[in-house]
Amino acid sequence: LMAVGDRHYGNIRATASDWLRRVEIEEDRIDDQPRAFSGGMRQRLQIARNLVTSPRLVFMDEPTGGLDVSVQARLLDLVRGLVHDLGLAAIIVTHDLAVARLLSHRMMVMKDGAVIEQGLTDRVLDDPREPYTQLLVSSILQV
Repeated sequence: LMAVGDRHYGNIRATASDWLRRVEIEEDRIDDQPRAFSGGMRQRLQIARNLVTSPRLVFMDEPTGGLDVSVQARLLDLVRGLVHDLGLAAIIVTHDLAVARLLSHRMMVMKDGAVIEQGLTDRVLDDPREPYTQLLVSSILQV
């Protein structure tokens, strides 16, 4: 006979396996310790951990910070797909304007803790109105 606890444990493992698959981690790594994963994989595990409870809104602070460029691109594709597939609203805090352009429909530019410009992401980045936003955009172009 299967105890109620065993059934719950089975459901938990099935959910964990599903989320590992969703964040592109092999399901056979389900029992691995977090320290056994690379930085990019840890970031994907954190995303799965936050989304498993089916939130409607997620907050991401520098989601690609500290990751290699190749790992960043894969992670951003993953985040964009999950946000779309799950119908999530996401607030992304980033200094990386490429990340902002890829992930956001609307953006707010802040300076000294105050919003100085906001609007559709493409409009703000392609036609910045505030001098500070113009400086941010131009500094990215000259790198």
